[in-house]
Amino acid sequence: MNPNPAASAPSSAPATPPLVWLPADHRQLGPNAMPYLLLGDKYARAVKVGAQAQPVLFPLAEAAQMGALLALVDGVLLTGSPSNVHPAHFDEDVHDPTLPLDPERDALTLALVRACIAQQVPLLGICRGFQEINVALGGSLHQTVHAVPGLMDHRDPDGLPLEQQYGPSHPVRLAEGSALAQWAGGTQAMVNSLHGQGIGRLAPGVRALAWAEDGLVEAIEVQGATEFAYAVQWHPEWRCEQNPFYAATFHAFGQALRRRQQRRWQAHRAQPTTGAPSATGA
Repeated sequence: MNPNPAASAPSSAPATPPLVWLPADHRQLGPNAMPYLLLGDKYARAVKVGAQAQPVLFPLAEAAQMGALLALVDGVLLTGSPSNVHPAHFDEDVHDPTLPLDPERDALTLALVRACIAQQVPLLGICRGFQEINVALGGSLHQTVHAVPGLMDHRDPDGLPLEQQYGPSHPVRLAEGSALAQWAGGTQAMVNSLHGQGIGRLAPGVRALAWAEDGLVEAIEVQGATEFAYAVQWHPEWRCEQNPFYAATFHAFGQALRRRQQRRWQAHRAQPTTGAPSATGA
């Protein structure tokens, strides 16, 4: 995996920005529980500003359409969400039925993770997206991190202004020599913390890249992936341009997007023009 290549983008690059698929949440809102498809502004804005790319949605996309839809985009960002990954995906029962779930999103994103890796599509996971990648590849989650002996409460306190909710909360230790240490400029960083669930068993083929003070895994990479495949438990999308570590994360993602875009563009140019006369003149 090459998260931050030294080579600049080719001069013959496409004129349009790369496209990034952000799967939507499924929510029921209002007194009549009207179904909605939702995407947080901060995720789309981070793609636009931090990665210099264009966020796109495919409403009601299904796993069966995944190959055709991935062929249209240059990367995937799996966002955070108030909902949790259903624990049935890691062979557990629901511990707290009051917490929100989103089985429609699970059905798409868990398959999407595996497809991105197989098709060399750049993949960035944030919060729920971080957890989705671990579960999709065979790992498990702590459904209630603060109830696990030895682990601290990683949730944000209720009622705080957004500036405080998404402000620095605790330090993380970054793996020496990793892409994250490169983006952070060292092996320590302060990050925000707004999650109730966290990685339990690390998936096979997934490498931990960051740890909280209590030992909880906070960032991962997919080993063997030939393109960008990273995920973090914190929220680098929050005003990413104001935080050098977060900005570097989205800049590296943007570089991977442009590599993929260039490959797609070159493949399209290499296709024969339809309707051209044959070599025999027939």
